[in-house]
Amino acid sequence: MFKDILVHLDGGERDSLRIKAAMVLTKRFGGRLTGLFARLEHQGLAMVAHRGSDAFEAAAAQSERQFAECLAGSGLDSRWWRLAHGEPSHVLAETAVCARFHDLTILGQHHDGKNAPEQLIEQVVVQSGRPVLILPSVGDYPTIGSNALVAWNGGREAARALNDAMALLEGADVVEVVSVRRGEAAVPAAGLPPLSITDHLARHGAKVTREVLAGDDIGVMDLLLSRACDQGADLLVMGALSGEGLPFFKGGGTRHILKHMTLPVLMSH
Repeated sequence: MFKDILVHLDGGERDSLRIKAAMVLTKRFGGRLTGLFARLEHQGLAMVAHRGSDAFEAAAAQSERQFAECLAGSGLDSRWWRLAHGEPSHVLAETAVCARFHDLTILGQHHDGKNAPEQLIEQVVVQSGRPVLILPSVGDYPTIGSNALVAWNGGREAARALNDAMALLEGADVVEVVSVRRGEAAVPAAGLPPLSITDHLARHGAKVTREVLAGDDIGVMDLLLSRACDQGADLLVMGALSGEGLPFFKGGGTRHILKHMTLPVLMSH
């Protein structure tokens, strides 16, 4: 259950949509919502001095007012946090640290003009040890998780993401588990236990179906996004890959999703 939710704020025009989406999930799970203001500093001397410039402080004050206005009258338990300054490495490291103390962190997809490091999502996913819900940079999200698509390859990251998303999947109207087959289907070895991810999800009460797609003629990640669009999914659940010592070096597919996503994505590493 997501009893303690963190939403990232950077003073951008998409902040209010992230707050509202976070409020819906906080209300659903009877939790607490924390707004974290963390953005890049654009004033060189302030960045070097590790302090907030006048513009940074004004943006922080505006963020606090916006957060309070969105939460006013909601009855939700909430709090607002801010980082002391906007030096890039500080924003990356401290946002990941804050995420470790919450059940779920909500971030916005990176886009041109966004006042956050481009690597923020990658760093929080890899370094926090917690699930991260990324919301697209366009559109709104009236529902998240009522029609879910789960990317499943049997790997550690996929298992972690599925488990981290279970609270959402248990209450979904539809859950489709999608695997992508490259080339000929493998023949199961004799004597193995009858492993079934759909059986596991069904034990949690999920309304689950399974689909195995052929991925020879289209990139696997594009295939997942296409399937999500065709099914009208409002959540994609997937594991995030990384390279040891060089985050996401092996995770080209993960980066592709982060760049081209058209629906909310829950990632875990």
